[in-house]
Amino acid sequence: MNFHPRMKNDTLHDDLTALTIPDIQARFADGSLTAGQLTQAHIERIAALNPHYNAIIFDHNAALEDARAIDLKRQRGETLGPLAGIPVVVKDTMDMAGYPTTGGWSLLCSKTGGTDLMPSTDSPVVRRMREAGCVILGKTNVPVLSATGSHANDSWAGPTLNPVAPSRMPGGSSAGTAAAVATNMAVVGLAEETGGSIQNPAAAQALVGVKPTFALVPNTGVMPLAGSTRDVVGPIARTVRDAALVLDALAGYDAADPKTVASVGKRPRGGYTSLLDAHALSGKRLGLYGPGWRNRPLSGETQQHYARAQAELVTRGAVLIADPFANSGFAALGRPAPGTDHFDARGMECLPYDMQKYLERMGPDVAIKSWQAFVAATASDDPFAATGVLPFMYSLDGFEAALAQPSINSTVGAFFALRERYLSIFHDVMEAHALDGLVFPQLRDELPPRDGDESVHETTVCEINIAGLPGVTVPAGYYASGSPFGLIFVGRQWDEAALLGMAYDYECATRHRKEFVAR
Repeated sequence: MNFHPRMKNDTLHDDLTALTIPDIQARFADGSLTAGQLTQAHIERIAALNPHYNAIIFDHNAALEDARAIDLKRQRGETLGPLAGIPVVVKDTMDMAGYPTTGGWSLLCSKTGGTDLMPSTDSPVVRRMREAGCVILGKTNVPVLSATGSHANDSWAGPTLNPVAPSRMPGGSSAGTAAAVATNMAVVGLAEETGGSIQNPAAAQALVGVKPTFALVPNTGVMPLAGSTRDVVGPIARTVRDAALVLDALAGYDAADPKTVASVGKRPRGGYTSLLDAHALSGKRLGLYGPGWRNRPLSGETQQHYARAQAELVTRGAVLIADPFANSGFAALGRPAPGTDHFDARGMECLPYDMQKYLERMGPDVAIKSWQAFVAATASDDPFAATGVLPFMYSLDGFEAALAQPSINSTVGAFFALRERYLSIFHDVMEAHALDGLVFPQLRDELPPRDGDESVHETTVCEINIAGLPGVTVPAGYYASGSPFGLIFVGRQWDEAALLGMAYDYECATRHRKEFVAR
């Protein structure tokens, strides 16, 4: 993309890049702003900030052209999509025709001597963004194979910085998407999660993230870690309403991803903004974090922030239930993978099958056409070796069998039996306590330093990814160090609208998120 120099003291452009979706749509409607002007402002902001924060790794060359085409359609009175003219970014792992999908790996990037994977078509989620009228600004940075929920330090493109706390981890694997949104380089962004990759970076960068119910949003055409069992795509935004508006465009059945048939009849009437109410928390019964959910303690400062947040929730009319999962057997279901803090990787044993299907979908001209070819092309840096990014995979039951027969998805039966056990206890507890949801600190302690071996310590990742449950993160304050403190609202399957409503009430009442200031 040809960037124009950023103008000094350009407060107009600063204001434009800080606008929310409703603000932008109002400006489009009254004629005081065009999609071209808005896109230009974001292009200039990217030119100014991205060299430092390293959020966007591929610029979409046609972004300004796309924006101007939307302006012409608007002038002609043509029907536009619900997000027409909104600048967005998409995660590198999401196929976008004309751009390589690198998975953050030097071996899958021609710029670093690897082999480009060039998709012939957009993934369904990218296509839906285009159909909604979004202006795609570019693709964002990820760690190698999206294998960590903590950072993007090992990406071929270099590390992404956390704009809120630059010396701290940005969260992963959607680190770049979160950083682009946190710095106002984009209004909203698409993220994807197998094990924390939406909720971790959203919470780490004081943003709203929606980890949707499994199969609500299509994940076909997204480089998988567990496409058959755990992978989900969702929005990261600066406000709850913006996240809900993007989820409206993403959610629902898509013929390219048959498992999304499960979402039919599950989307709320009136869309995901329908329950956004400044009094949504009134009378809601919410379960609190405790050893019944996971027997891992919160740090002292996290406990203080959580106590303050609980008081804020009570002020909003919520009823809080201490450790509702006590004696339920829920915490005992977890089986952390060797060498991880608390990451239960079950479900990822289907990776060979899912990658085989992913490569087949990329088209006949793709340079790597099968799992076997993928293994051969990346043999110099085996991700499953002791020194690789996924060394725990051999500890998963069925993984070796999946390696031997990647054309057969033989591992999912055991996983879905495990999901059933999780959901059975979850629903029993929710019913027994008449709960409307759960509200936990998303992290057990503040973010670790960006450089180091420590990982982000979350509270919900393995549980809600295995169970396929939704979660919504919302900013809730800051540690003394400046590291963000966030809450996550968790609910029953397909309960995104209610969770967004509660997060919206909390956001409106507290306004904890601080606006980004370039450092």
